[in-house]
Amino acid sequence: INIFFSRSHLLTGVGSKGIIPMNARDLEEALEMGMDWSLREGYIWAEDKEHCEEYGRMLQADPTKVSARAKKRGLPQLGTLGAGNHYAEIQVVDEIYNKQAARKMGIDEPGQVCVMIHCGSRGLGHQVATDALVEMERAMKRDDIKVNDRQLACARINSQEGQNYLKAMAAAANYAWVNRSSMTFLCRQAFAKIFDSTPDDLDMHMIYDVSHNIAKVRSNPAT
Repeated sequence: INIFFSRSHLLTGVGSKGIIPMNARDLEEALEMGMDWSLREGYIWAEDKEHCEEYGRMLQADPTKVSARAKKRGLPQLGTLGAGNHYAEIQVVDEIYNKQAARKMGIDEPGQVCVMIHCGSRGLGHQVATDALVEMERAMKRDDIKVNDRQLACARINSQEGQNYLKAMAAAANYAWVNRSSMTFLCRQAFAKIFDSTPDDLDMHMIYDVSHNIAKVRSNPAT
């Protein structure tokens, strides 16, 4: 556990700074490319993307819609958990309820060790939301939109504010995938060090990566 949460691996806490090297250009590319950036830089296995929602990249992301303040907050935080309800847990499978589904995910037997990470886009994503609230409050006054709570601030989806948010949000989602994939890399390195082995020999394959707090546009077939 001490190695797992050491300064050379997973870092936690408010304002924690990561050890994954990243400069301003890297950040711009990560916001656009998502896990494709992680793959290019050697932090993930190619197969990881197959187990990730959207294959780890939202194509509508536009880094130019992410404010300088958001980028400043996100630049030093890559590969960190942060605080709040974010966590990384070493877990042991106690019981399998659906053997067929579990087998497809690579979970074969009770006693199998897994790592679960819950984290997202850190200060960058928080700032994207804060910036959008300010923009949308102005849009609501302009378009005479009224809500009961200011945190329900909104804008028409086809408005400039609406489109700006969707593009910035997608960039923040890409950052979150890069952040989690960086922590996956650090987890694999920690286990390899502890057991004097390799992540591949330890069978440290990704089971899944699913996002939350993101919005998607989809079309439903007519009924």
